[in-house]
Amino acid sequence: MSARPRSGSVKTYMHKRVWIRAASMTIFFLGISLLAMALIAVMTVQAQDETPDQDDLIIGALLYDRWYAALDQDPPEQDNPLWERQSTNTRSGPETWRCVECHGWDYKGVDGAYGSGSHYTGFPNVRRLSSKMSMEEILDHLNGGKDPAHDFSPYIPDEHLSKIAIFLKYGLLDDDLYIDPISLKVIAGDISHGEELYEEVCAKCHGDDGKLIVFREEGVDEFLGTVANRDPWRFLHRTRFGTAGTLMPVGVALGWSPEDGRDILAYSQTLPTGIVPSEQSQAGESAKPASDLGGPAENFWQGILTGLAAFLGTFGASILFLSVLVAVGVLVVFVLRRR
Repeated sequence: MSARPRSGSVKTYMHKRVWIRAASMTIFFLGISLLAMALIAVMTVQAQDETPDQDDLIIGALLYDRWYAALDQDPPEQDNPLWERQSTNTRSGPETWRCVECHGWDYKGVDGAYGSGSHYTGFPNVRRLSSKMSMEEILDHLNGGKDPAHDFSPYIPDEHLSKIAIFLKYGLLDDDLYIDPISLKVIAGDISHGEELYEEVCAKCHGDDGKLIVFREEGVDEFLGTVANRDPWRFLHRTRFGTAGTLMPVGVALGWSPEDGRDILAYSQTLPTGIVPSEQSQAGESAKPASDLGGPAENFWQGILTGLAAFLGTFGASILFLSVLVAVGVLVVFVLRRR
């Protein structure tokens, strides 16, 4: 028979095992903590890198609207080479060179409000495409690297092409969160709040009833209320970023959130919408009126997916971090039960 270990040796052995386990657990939790801190640091740096300069964003949006007006230069007189690839939009000359004429005020091109009516071209949804592309890839499209007919570099300086890319990458809204594509009415807008902002800023130029500035197009005079009800996507874009070639106040520069712009749109949809013929207009410019009042309806499941995408875009980082913590907790319980 083997000799029994001495009592002191057993105590020393057990004492060492306890310390080894304690040290192992300490190292484990320290490693998890450092990993979590590293993930947070990386996500913070990425968020900072993806925060564009506000001025660049505004300029990019104005260039998207009407780049030659934003640059105060004469537009090309001939049609854009891309215009030969479509036959449904009958506009010609300078209008064919505008980003918005191809891709829409909702940035969805053929998938949005310009998916039918007189603006229809069949050109793509840049909101979806730009979300999957890097800045370099977007710039490559703008300077003709992917398609020579889409080369804007002879007309727009490189520094301004980069601002358009910044806007396309970081400045596009999902307007489906704010505008119903069927009724064209604002979703969940605060009309009272919109009225306060309108009276504070907009009424100085447009008047209390939105009729002080008249938008002239194709022999028809439109008021602000007309635009808000007929083309709410254009209204929302220009409320955020202003109108190219004018001194219109810029919402983002005033600190307005997208929800503020939505509320102003909701109030403006209550303003007079009368359309009257006139030989002269006072000021302004608008896109061509379309016979169709909006784009194709979005189906039920696409609406559900849009909502989930918006939710995860805001809280995805938090969900990931909480998942890591839950996993750590399960692992700790497993280790303790093994003991």
